Amino acid sequence: MMEEILRAGFEELGIAVTDAQLTQLQAFYRLLEEKNKVMNLTAIKGEADAARLHFLDCGALLKYLDLRGKTAADVGSGAGFPGLVLKILCPELELVSLDSLQKRIAFQSEAVEALGLQGVVPLAGRAEESAALRQRFDVVTSRAVAQLSILTELCLPLVKVGGVFAAMKGPAPEQEVAAAAKGIAALGGGEPRIERYAVPGTDAVHSVVLIEKVRATPKAYPRRFAAIKKQPL
Repeated sequence: MMEEILRAGFEELGIAVTDAQLTQLQAFYRLLEEKNKVMNLTAIKGEADAARLHFLDCGALLKYLDLRGKTAADVGSGAGFPGLVLKILCPELELVSLDSLQKRIAFQSEAVEALGLQGVVPLAGRAEESAALRQRFDVVTSRAVAQLSILTELCLPLVKVGGVFAAMKGPAPEQEVAAAAKGIAALGGGEPRIERYAVPGTDAVHSVVLIEKVRATPKAYPRRFAAIKKQPL
């Protein structure tokens, strides 16, 4: 069932997918289901929902991002969404998958090895404390992590000038974008662009907020998380 849902869904999204990639996604699902029995990795369960609400939803980013030959960081990656899905669908991508919880990174490391993925570094840490990652990436992604006014200070400092931050959001992110506008400009971001897409096989409409990095982030940012959360830019 999962293979049919994925094949039809990616076709609807206009994203090319190989038989080998479909096999990898199904294997990733089995690993996730097994580990989820003993560790809370996802509230989305069952083949159909995982196929649509994890794999197709994450894969939809490829409608708006060309990741071939690019470097990317996935911030607050959890069980590997969207980062590991994007890596499966775009094997050329060089990925750092960053999460603050070691147990999630341990799962991702197991998955990377089991799926035979090359060029992935699952990394336990906080984005705002990862000075070595500053302005290193063509693309930074984040899904279901925080309000955009907080998220931009965590993620934009990691993006190269000329790169892009892609924040996955719900159907109507305009209020979040407006609240984050001052901070985006202060951190070196350009004018945000909102793209909406329907998740195939569901009634869900999700969006991605795309922010190009047009200037270097000032050295004063990012601040410590307590300060970011208490007083977003």
